[in-house]
Amino acid sequence: MSDATDKAAVRLDKWLWAARFYKTRALAVEAINGGHVHLDGMRVKPARGVQCGDELVIRKSGVEFVIHVVALSEQRGPAAAAQQLYQEGEESRQRRESLAEERRLAAAAGVLPARRPDKRGRRQIIRFTGRGA
Repeated sequence: MSDATDKAAVRLDKWLWAARFYKTRALAVEAINGGHVHLDGMRVKPARGVQCGDELVIRKSGVEFVIHVVALSEQRGPAAAAQQLYQEGEESRQRRESLAEERRLAAAAGVLPARRPDKRGRRQIIRFTGRGA
């Protein structure tokens, strides 16, 4: 965390990787280029500098994080240290928790089939959904 405090800014893709939002920098770059990461309400490029106090909106697998950058780091460390790099807003945390609860309840309420589909059943499913070749 203190290794980059003397710098004014850190690349956005490096910071997202160091803060453990993405497993690799390549995935972070892909998310940024895909428009899933906004810095202060604007779409940016991976090399854009992140500074303390910036607001990031990160959409990842149907969940939206609204965070404020608290510290800078270019090195990926333990998860406990990564959580010290940002502060998530209370509204964002509540929204994420309510979505997780809804998904958990929906999964519990879902009726599982008695058995897996056989070869004929799989072909019918593929034909019906249009996912086949």
